[in-house]
Amino acid sequence: MKLTKLEKSWILYDVGNSAFTLLVSTIMPIYFNYLASSAGISDENYLAYWGYAASIATLIVALSGPVLGTLADYKGFKKPIFLAALAVGALGCVALGLAKAWLAFLVIFVVAKTGYAASLVFYDAMLNDVTDETRVDSVSSLGYAWGYVGSCLPFLLCLGLVLGAEPLGLTMEVAMGLSFTVVALWWVGCALPLLRRYRQTYYIDRQPSPVRSSFGRLLKTLKNVKAEKNIFLFLLAFFFYIDGVYTIIDMATAYGSALGLDSTGLLLALLVTQIVAFPCAIVFGRLSKTVKNSRLITICILAYLGIAIFAMFLVSQWQFWVLAVLVGMFQGGIQALSRSYFAKIVPNERSGEYFGLMDICGKGAAFFGTTIVSVISQATGKMNLGVGAIAILFVAGLLLFRRAARLKRE
Repeated sequence: MKLTKLEKSWILYDVGNSAFTLLVSTIMPIYFNYLASSAGISDENYLAYWGYAASIATLIVALSGPVLGTLADYKGFKKPIFLAALAVGALGCVALGLAKAWLAFLVIFVVAKTGYAASLVFYDAMLNDVTDETRVDSVSSLGYAWGYVGSCLPFLLCLGLVLGAEPLGLTMEVAMGLSFTVVALWWVGCALPLLRRYRQTYYIDRQPSPVRSSFGRLLKTLKNVKAEKNIFLFLLAFFFYIDGVYTIIDMATAYGSALGLDSTGLLLALLVTQIVAFPCAIVFGRLSKTVKNSRLITICILAYLGIAIFAMFLVSQWQFWVLAVLVGMFQGGIQALSRSYFAKIVPNERSGEYFGLMDICGKGAAFFGTTIVSVISQATGKMNLGVGAIAILFVAGLLLFRRAARLKRE
């Protein structure tokens, strides 16, 4: 399939923001562990504090995303709001290198991740403007696929700076500061073509008071969404199954580090996740042309259920490597296909509004999942119980999704 310039620009932003995602799931938790350990914080509390910070950031976006998404549907609003979120995320990323104390680091992390997550609400909502329904599964999958492999380039540079800090005559703090700056520059650079080419094709005409009107439209949609049962059930299912996906992404390195596994091994294993995810995401995109999207999503949910159970018994380095490969096989598929499935069932001109609601479910789930891991880890002193608990959410998500898929067919 030959891509248009706009489709390529949209995909390129996934390459840029995925560098921040990879940093958050690999090097950043290890660096926070370094700051926390220096302050005398225990492994259980380190994991809990990291989970709480991730939860706060996702909760902020979950609460603000629907209103901002609804506002972005007005003519000419989507790109400026996207740019503002990008700026908050990238500047926050650079500022992380200035934090020397664990608490200051967590506060800045919340700001940076909030900007990153908010930018994705508007980025996902651009999909209907960028491509058409016949190509949406493939374009969405290619976004995740190239995001995985493209993010490896800045990651390898950052990994070289961190692991080679001593030979280079750098302190850990300086090496991490440079790494945060590299990721921010990569992120912004990959966003520039999209900012230049994107035009809002589907929109709602501006109102005299767009902010107040946005609240009114959002309230009306919330009242009506229950009547659109296939959309409502999909959002409910998405809340449950994406919970486990995001929790695994956010907590994997922190979990392995708290178990005492080798830091270098953890980072290399998660690099393998990115490499494996690239071809697998493309495969899922191609399969969507001949296999129903709903069937592929079901396969991914079942796979993640198995992954969550396996993670509960993780105790050694080789098991973490197996976990990394399994996650890579299905991570891109479940995210890309869920995004394109939703894009097909919502009105084009209200995509920002509906993707804002989807973000409530996604970010609300991430808040719920990381909080479950944190609370159970602290309460029981057994981190594996917190990780294992998310398997229940995959079961709930699977049952609800199958019901939503049946309603869509009807």
